[in-house]
Amino acid sequence: MNQNKLFNLTRVRLALWYALVMAFILSLCGFGVYKAVSHAHWIALDRELESVAGTLHDSIELKLQQPGRLETVIQQLLPNICMVGNDCIQQQLNSKRHTLSVVNQGYYYVRFFDNSGRLVAIAGSPPEGLPLTFNKQTWQTLKDSKGRLYHQVSFVLHTQDNRDWGYIQVGRSLNDFNSYLDAVKLILALGLPIAMGLVGVASWWLAGLAMRPIYQSYRQIQQFTADAAHELRTPLAATGATVESALLMPQIDEEEARDMLRTIQRQNQRLTTLVADLLLLARLDRQSMSMRRELCCLDDVVSDLIEEFAAMSNAAGVLLTSLIRVRQPVNIVGDSEQLYRLVSNLIVNAIQYTPRGGEVTVVLDRSDHYAVIQVQDTGIGIPHNELSQIFDRFYRVNSDRSRSTGGSGLGLAIAMAIVQAHQGNLKVQSELGKCSIFTVELPFNTPPLKSFCSIEPFKGLYRRQSKRI
Repeated sequence: MNQNKLFNLTRVRLALWYALVMAFILSLCGFGVYKAVSHAHWIALDRELESVAGTLHDSIELKLQQPGRLETVIQQLLPNICMVGNDCIQQQLNSKRHTLSVVNQGYYYVRFFDNSGRLVAIAGSPPEGLPLTFNKQTWQTLKDSKGRLYHQVSFVLHTQDNRDWGYIQVGRSLNDFNSYLDAVKLILALGLPIAMGLVGVASWWLAGLAMRPIYQSYRQIQQFTADAAHELRTPLAATGATVESALLMPQIDEEEARDMLRTIQRQNQRLTTLVADLLLLARLDRQSMSMRRELCCLDDVVSDLIEEFAAMSNAAGVLLTSLIRVRQPVNIVGDSEQLYRLVSNLIVNAIQYTPRGGEVTVVLDRSDHYAVIQVQDTGIGIPHNELSQIFDRFYRVNSDRSRSTGGSGLGLAIAMAIVQAHQGNLKVQSELGKCSIFTVELPFNTPPLKSFCSIEPFKGLYRRQSKRI
């Protein structure tokens, strides 16, 4: 229960940190998008204002004759123009609009100044509270008495004979521009919480995915600890029961004492083997055990193990044979002791789970890049849905592959660890009730040497077998 709380708390923390980081990133991105949109529209606004002002400037300059005096013909370009000092009423045009009638759209205005900077005339819709004297700054952003923003540009005007006439100032309201930016702000302001909600859901899901292998690893450690405790408890309980029974006996003759000592020795040997296996696995997991790099002849490994387990196979009523499918010796660079342990574990496993009258065959072959060792048996087989679990520590498939065989359940786990330490592959094929085939692929690190093995090159196949009793 406490473990579940710990994992849930860790998942919550991961999700919160992910959400906070994503919120910061999204906020930066939103601010960047807003600044980019604002900058792009500001540039477009400047270009539009400059284009309108330039068109007005060029059209009006062609009609100016006297400095500081506007010709009547200019009214054709700016029908709503008003001379300063007159009571001006903006006229609505009923005629066809001129190409410059953008000034009449309500958000543009034009002001004319003479050479002394005095305001001469106004057209369009100028903001309230603008100064009546000319400011020679080319670009200006102004605010009227109601807080509305305006943007304007100024140019110098000349007469037809190239004398200085004065200045023209063209500006426009920024209400539509600000309305657009306010809409962008609103979209970003509403979009960020929605995005954060989606990020929160995604972060919780991703935190679960991130925690899943950790949780599975933790569960495997728990299971491993429980299995190891069970395996250690069995011989300890047997030893304790033997000692306790001996202490309760008033007298023990020599034969009974020897039987008890043999029992204790067997259980002690079982404990020693189990602890040695666990220590080997721990070292292989940490890769702290130095692996000797030496040239190993797999022909010798297979031949020696066939002879070593001949007695065991005879006692089990199983025919143990070897089949070498290559003409030249197969040599790899590795740790000979670990390779012996690898193949012996596979052979022992095959003998234990093959019924009397069955056969176990150790095949040695090679491919272009790998030395191949196959251990084939005609045993009870393994269910297909459990093939991926048989290399787990202390895992046993069913009651047939049970603790009654006397094994610790670590043989295949050790075999897999040794193969991985040699950067090889270990695969299994099985048909329930018929056979199992364990295939080991060990990479070549050096070319094969003919003189290393004691077995001479031969023609055809080399086969050794134990006699069945």
